[in-house]
Amino acid sequence: MAKPTKPVDPGTDPNLAREKGKYDKPVPSREFILETLGNQAHPLTREELIDLFGLEDPDAFEGLRRRLIAMERDGQLVRNRRGGYVPVDQEELVRGRIIGHRDGHGWLAPDVGGERIFLSPRDMRLVLHGDRAVVQLIGVDDTGKPEGRLVDVLSRANRTVVGRYFSESGVGFVVPQNRRLHQDIIVPTGEQGDALDGELAVVELHQQPGPRNQPIGRIVQVLGEHIAPGTEIETAALTYDIPMEWPPEVLERAASLPDQVTPDAIEGRTDLRNVPLVTIDSADARDFDDAVYCERTRNGYRLLVAIADVSHYVRPGTPLDSEARERGNSVYFPGKVVPMLPEKLSNGLCSLNPRVDRLCIVCEMLVSESGEVRRSRFYRAVMRSRARMLYDVVARIVVDQEPELRARYRELLPHLQNLHDLYGALRQARGKRGAIDFESTETEIVFNPDGGIEAIEPVERNDAHKLIEECMLAANMATARYLRRHRIPTLFRIHEGPEADRLDILRQFLAAVGLHLGGGDNPRASDYARLMEQVSSRPDRNMIQTVMLRSLQQAVYHPDNVGHFGLAMEEYAHFTSPIRRYPDLLVHRAIGHLLDGGRAEDFPVSTDEMLSLGEHCSMTERRADEATRDALMIMKCHFMRERIGEDFNGVITGVTGFGLFVELDDIYVDGLVHVTALENDFFHFDPINLKLTGERSGVVYQLTDRVHVKLAKVDPDERKIDLVMLGKLDNGGKVQRVTPSEERQRRRTRRGPGKARGKRSETVDFAGPGKGPRRRGKR
Repeated sequence: MAKPTKPVDPGTDPNLAREKGKYDKPVPSREFILETLGNQAHPLTREELIDLFGLEDPDAFEGLRRRLIAMERDGQLVRNRRGGYVPVDQEELVRGRIIGHRDGHGWLAPDVGGERIFLSPRDMRLVLHGDRAVVQLIGVDDTGKPEGRLVDVLSRANRTVVGRYFSESGVGFVVPQNRRLHQDIIVPTGEQGDALDGELAVVELHQQPGPRNQPIGRIVQVLGEHIAPGTEIETAALTYDIPMEWPPEVLERAASLPDQVTPDAIEGRTDLRNVPLVTIDSADARDFDDAVYCERTRNGYRLLVAIADVSHYVRPGTPLDSEARERGNSVYFPGKVVPMLPEKLSNGLCSLNPRVDRLCIVCEMLVSESGEVRRSRFYRAVMRSRARMLYDVVARIVVDQEPELRARYRELLPHLQNLHDLYGALRQARGKRGAIDFESTETEIVFNPDGGIEAIEPVERNDAHKLIEECMLAANMATARYLRRHRIPTLFRIHEGPEADRLDILRQFLAAVGLHLGGGDNPRASDYARLMEQVSSRPDRNMIQTVMLRSLQQAVYHPDNVGHFGLAMEEYAHFTSPIRRYPDLLVHRAIGHLLDGGRAEDFPVSTDEMLSLGEHCSMTERRADEATRDALMIMKCHFMRERIGEDFNGVITGVTGFGLFVELDDIYVDGLVHVTALENDFFHFDPINLKLTGERSGVVYQLTDRVHVKLAKVDPDERKIDLVMLGKLDNGGKVQRVTPSEERQRRRTRRGPGKARGKRSETVDFAGPGKGPRRRGKR
């Protein structure tokens, strides 16, 4: 291989000042290495890069070696067979995270966003769900979707896997509980520990999947034959690899922190201890990371949103920071929180508890009478929360005007009233922007003394909930504007508009019900909001809202700001929860860098590093959602086991080719009516209008239909609640059943007079002893 002929001066590295601020003996920055490799005619080895940069110090050799390893790990570089480094910034090479499918194929979700790239089962044999990899684009399928080929595995996501252990013909293996993990884990003889055939267990992987082998591991924990009540959270956390224990070095660092704010920490900060800031949260909240205060001005309002200064205690590169980064966010299981930071921080130094000094970063905003944020500024401060208030109490003070409560909080009453008035202005601005407001029912779990579910109750969102939400949205928007104006690398919370294929499906559905979504190929949030208002009085509005919601993409963290579609905001970032979200902590560090006089050029985190962090934090957010849903579903299964055989009314919340999902009235539990548990008929699935139609009976089941069902089976291990359809409900709540004579008449009507019933080939499924064959439900 020819050597590069023209040396490159490391002194021309545009990020040299940033590197000198981070290291005593700086090496070329990541950006400079990528630029240099991109200018060469062929890939360069590490030795060739050393020669090209003119490095002579052994410490510089080691620094470059470590940097190249880190860039490989983060997917910025891949090495070819000759050891040459290739930048992953070409159109045909894409890095991202693997998404598995139970059928064996999968996708790569690119870090930069965009369409998922399909991977064949052959490529998926080398990886597992959650792994990070680089793929090469090789073309598109018949529908125009991109296809790829696996090039390199950057990192592995699955250290342990929860599944059911089996032994067949002397071969042990674990079938994962997570359906996206499509490969069984081989357990060699002698590595099964105390696990018996059919038991749930935790297997530790010591060999990842490869070209010639499945993943291999050993049993490290036996969970038993079934998931016992009270172990739902532990099982879900193990299944989704949620960290539950703190490393010793993290606890040691947390223990070394002071119990209270020290005088030297207050020095140089704005003193807000005489400002009546308050926290407003739910009764079961444990950490308080935001406080608010509002006063009237001549032209509107002055709003202070004070957020706990976590960045003062959690410094980059420390064990606290490494663990917070790995966790990504706190996980809120029913009745239990797995925090991102140790309790000394999350419930202590960084929790804005009443009547104690706390460090904070403040977003101060001047808001007009019409709810527009005209000006904003940020500064470090020390505060002392005047009171810890509850949503219900604040609503009773400012909305219900209860005299007793107003007298008790008379000192805070003017400020609370200002906040409520401000809320009205912010809501007005929200409507003017055209933000989308989807209606949904939130629930909370009421536990019995034994830790089981006593009841599942709806939570009513009052004006106090919405007041705090609007204040946080305003601060987040102001933060994004501030960081974007200074062009500093950070993570925005982005929400892109609907993809073309989902938009086509939505438009076809709307056309079938006589509606139209404006905006052409690029609708705006205001087009969605306008349609929501148009259907607000229709009886099928819930069905329409559900289909509209499913047309939208998921919000993610990304360094490139593309705005937030749902909120109708051009800039949006998360600033308000650094106790429980790592992206918020990164945002606070960017703000602090600017407050200290720093520039974007010398900020210690590059945009490409932010890209990897954004992908990681988006993943941990999805992981937390999946784990909490999993734990909740197991709890609901245990809750419903005593009610097998009972009848319930409910509403259809999902329609698929294999059946109907029904939410049961008053108890807010979902179950599945499998297509084989419907009437003795063949049902056709309409994916556009989301309905099942009986071929013989003509019975139609679609979203939001009211139905009457029987609870047939509950399986906590499989997270399944099976229902049997008893009939649809009419407007009066009575069950509609199709009698045999009505069904015969419908068949005669479809055949027409004088027509004989013709023979046709069909797949049949025997219903059981004493019953004739019936058509298999379409899947």
